[in-house]
Amino acid sequence: MKKRITESIFVALGVLCFSSCNIDIPKEKHTSSETVVVKKQRIIYPVKYSVTIVGQNDVVITPRTSGQLERICITPGQKVGRGQLLFVIDQKQAQISLNNATANLQAAKAQMNSAQLEYESNRDLCAKGIVSDYMVKSALNALNTAKATVAQAEAAVNAAKIEMGYCSVTSPVSGIIGDIPFKVGTQVNEATELTTVSGNDDVTARFSIDETTLVELASEKKDLSLKESIALLPAARLFLKDGSEYPYKGKVKSMSGVMDNMTGSISVEASFPNPKGTLLSGQQGTVEFDFDVENIMTIPQAAIVRMQDKTIVYKVGKDSCAHSVIVTTTDIGDKNKVAVTSGLKEGDKIVATGAANIQENQKVIFGKDE
Repeated sequence: MKKRITESIFVALGVLCFSSCNIDIPKEKHTSSETVVVKKQRIIYPVKYSVTIVGQNDVVITPRTSGQLERICITPGQKVGRGQLLFVIDQKQAQISLNNATANLQAAKAQMNSAQLEYESNRDLCAKGIVSDYMVKSALNALNTAKATVAQAEAAVNAAKIEMGYCSVTSPVSGIIGDIPFKVGTQVNEATELTTVSGNDDVTARFSIDETTLVELASEKKDLSLKESIALLPAARLFLKDGSEYPYKGKVKSMSGVMDNMTGSISVEASFPNPKGTLLSGQQGTVEFDFDVENIMTIPQAAIVRMQDKTIVYKVGKDSCAHSVIVTTTDIGDKNKVAVTSGLKEGDKIVATGAANIQENQKVIFGKDE
């Protein structure tokens, strides 16, 4: 009995000693985390693509005759109308050809008039029996030959006028003048690209889009064709290089019929109105689509743990323990959330905060359950 009392006294003294020395007694630690239940929901999903702007009526201007540039009537960036004079090529040789053709035509007409008089004279004389019928027919043949010569001469004049017209290069469309890499006096020919006229009342934004993304995000109906899915794409917003948003929205109008085997994407074109001519061919920017998507699972960014090349989320089991699962995610333009495309299902409970401190099979005390 005395021994038990002595042991109790020693225990009590030990406790008092620890207390008096301000020594903390270790306590049991618990990890507190918040959880969320994975649910499917409707989201607005912004998707961006880099684009190049081209005029819908870009026309390369080339001369249709050879010669030296005599005049340049426009400047780069100038807005021109259809039929407006752009360049003048040296007309001297064309003018000489036209003068010669005109002179030949006048000579042919004079010859035809003489043949006409000869024919009428022989016809009258034949009626009086003075000349034979043979003379009349010969005169008629000469007249027909003279008429054919006149027709040929007229064709030559028309050809010379056309060649003369080629010396004046006009714009086939209304638009904006591109670069002009030549100076007055430059020798040009039919293969010389003098400039480009960008018919930019409407412009096209060209970009590439992934087929899988297009089919899955553009439509929930899997029986739709790719072309039908594109038709359901929302209006496009255009952002310029300086970050400003273009005031007019565009619409996807066409797609390439061939998939690029290297990139797994197709070329798409969106049309934008350009009434003020502010968009120029060759500009670059970004086009953005706001997809309205239903039945998408999203989770907090804080729930994700990156481990080398894997993305891990801790799912809470029935045993209240955390179990890691590998998931695949997609950015939805929200700094706080991501979409989950595989690894989880609706109704799963996951660790939403403190996931970086969780260990496999660790039992967690949940501070908040959402």
